[in-house]
Amino acid sequence: MSRRDEIKSALAKVREEIADRATLIVVTKTFPLSDVEILYELGERNFGENRDEEGALKSGGIGEDAIWHFQGGIQSKKIRSIVSWADFIHSLEDLSHARKIDDAARSLGKRQRVLIQINLDSGNDKRSGIDSKDFDAFADEILKFRDLDLLGVMGVAPLGVDPTPSFALLQEKSMNLRQMKPDAVVISAGMSGDYPIALQFGATHIRIGSSILGSR
Repeated sequence: MSRRDEIKSALAKVREEIADRATLIVVTKTFPLSDVEILYELGERNFGENRDEEGALKSGGIGEDAIWHFQGGIQSKKIRSIVSWADFIHSLEDLSHARKIDDAARSLGKRQRVLIQINLDSGNDKRSGIDSKDFDAFADEILKFRDLDLLGVMGVAPLGVDPTPSFALLQEKSMNLRQMKPDAVVISAGMSGDYPIALQFGATHIRIGSSILGSR
């Protein structure tokens, strides 16, 4: 079976399971541009990357109608570059980064769409994302930036446990945000191992890598 046929078959299965309930983001990190080109030919337009270097390279290699989602840890020195190619930044968790993203967006003449990442692994401060108890205050600060467009929340459920409580918490915080900004309805949640449960809790954007492209 060719690589194109492998991807086409796996993609069809995921599309069928998600149907029209959410936007599929194909996570292409560590995979070659040739895989992105295949996905693009098969009709996919939303791609996720965790590293600036990869995202910058791949985003320049396919059609301009592709939508690029940065979902990795943000490094200050990479912010301007990330803003130059990423349509969405899913992993905002630091106020100083927000200021730099706002400045970069302004200088590049764009309004940067962002999501706040919430730490869903209670008690593990090594996981990315803000503490859920700090969410409302943090969101209030983000809404003050002129060139940031806060559109929702993102979370990664902890491994090896039932993700249901985590996704329920993420949905709760999403509802809190909608009280502050009614159009901030994005819930970016669910990956290859848990996206059916994320859909039950209102996920609007599902991030799938290995179920479509295989093991890295």
